[in-house]
Amino acid sequence: MREPWPAAKITPWYCPDFMHYTPRTGHIRAAGSGIVRILTDPAGALQAARTPQRRSAMRALVFDGELRVADLPEPQPAAGEALVRVLKAGICNTDLEIVRGYMGFRGVLGHEFVGIIEHAANPALVGKRVVGEINCACHRCALCQMELPHHCTNRSVLGIQGRNGAFAQFLTLPEENIHLVPNSVKDEAAVFTEPLAAAFRILEQITIESSNRVIVLGDGKLGQIVAQVLIQRTKNLLVVGNNEWKLELLRGLSIPAKHSGEPIERGQADVVIEATGSYEGFPRALELVRPEGTIILKTTVAHPTAFDLSLPVIHEVRIIGSRCGPFRPALDALARGTVQVAPLITDRFSLTDALGAFERATQKDVLKVILEVTRDA
Repeated sequence: MREPWPAAKITPWYCPDFMHYTPRTGHIRAAGSGIVRILTDPAGALQAARTPQRRSAMRALVFDGELRVADLPEPQPAAGEALVRVLKAGICNTDLEIVRGYMGFRGVLGHEFVGIIEHAANPALVGKRVVGEINCACHRCALCQMELPHHCTNRSVLGIQGRNGAFAQFLTLPEENIHLVPNSVKDEAAVFTEPLAAAFRILEQITIESSNRVIVLGDGKLGQIVAQVLIQRTKNLLVVGNNEWKLELLRGLSIPAKHSGEPIERGQADVVIEATGSYEGFPRALELVRPEGTIILKTTVAHPTAFDLSLPVIHEVRIIGSRCGPFRPALDALARGTVQVAPLITDRFSLTDALGAFERATQKDVLKVILEVTRDA
């Protein structure tokens, strides 16, 4: 029987259809409409936690110069961390680039996931279905003190830098990174929370007006999601890609799309989002953006990139790198159905067949490949 909340009090709160746990304040916000409950632990009575029962091994997809499925010890959460049993995970272009040498990472890959909390300092979290932000901050360095934890000097990044990732039966994350998934969002949709948050990051970085002319370069997974987010801000949007079947998915959502071989007016776009997944995307963005316009860079590749600096200088182009974003609007969009991700799923593989999943993810007739890791008991 689960122990009751010691010294807890209940207060009313209104929130939209997302949930988030904040360990520093002891708040857990539950999804729903209207009034929900926030359970608070101001005295810190929930800090102590039992050590989770150790398991002998777990299955994982490891990259140590080559990809292999292996049995590893189950991770043990540090203080303030939760142990998550992974249900499903998504293969991202970043995962493919890591295998090609990006970031020099060695370990368990994967950062897009949905799972179940197996152990946490706060017993109210145990058994909850969650997703998690991937940047794990120290909260001590100068950048953390500047409220830039995503750029923490000492950060680890799930499945990318210094922390084993989600292509495993279990992972650990700081409890402050955890977001509870609304009941209306299915597991496969929840896997898209992290890339969808990256799309919403654009709206934190720049203001897009309804009159702005926006071009999204790239018809892949991220380009599709970015287009669905930005079409809600401006109808003067165009997606440019290389794959007619992917462009048809966008047209089916009433999003204008053109093949890259078609004529496109140069130097007229107010904003260009570069999401091609290729080092060739940035020079193309420079061709399309107007003087004093903005380019948002989303692509990360292992391939070194050289380009002529004179054009952005002469045209005074603003260039903004864009990475991880806010989970709350992403979960809200999934819950409300304002972003459709089910059509983006091409294939599903078991974790045991993860090598086949990676091979499939590199093929041109693919968008998202899902790894089915464990089943919800």
